[in-house]
Amino acid sequence: MDGKAYSNDLRERVAASVTGGRSCRETATLFGVSAASAVKWAPRLRATGSAASKPLGRSQPRKLESERGWLLARLEAKPDLTIRALAAELAARGVVAHHVSVWRIVRARDLSFNRNTVRRRARPRGCRPQAPALEGVAAPA
Repeated sequence: MDGKAYSNDLRERVAASVTGGRSCRETATLFGVSAASAVKWAPRLRATGSAASKPLGRSQPRKLESERGWLLARLEAKPDLTIRALAAELAARGVVAHHVSVWRIVRARDLSFNRNTVRRRARPRGCRPQAPALEGVAAPA
């Protein structure tokens, strides 16, 4: 299997076959799907009238959606704040949130926390100074 979802047409035909009286295993062999799929699709067809897959993804609103404006304004006023510091400030305001939730809002706005080039913090490997060369190699004892 290549990781793709089965088509809704196949789902409907498999579920209809099972509800029509065939066993799940027999139907699965006939259509080339797993028996577990046939077992799941038939009750879904009976309950909802469709064997289509359920929608994927997040459907509930973000917890910090109401704080988005404050967070972005705070970052604009003081751009050197860390994500954890922003989460701590939210906690001081009475909003308990994990720093990852704060990061999602910042990332959705395409803001990033890049390296500080003024202080040369966290430089890449190639920018480090070379170690001094040895003057001579000691002779074996």
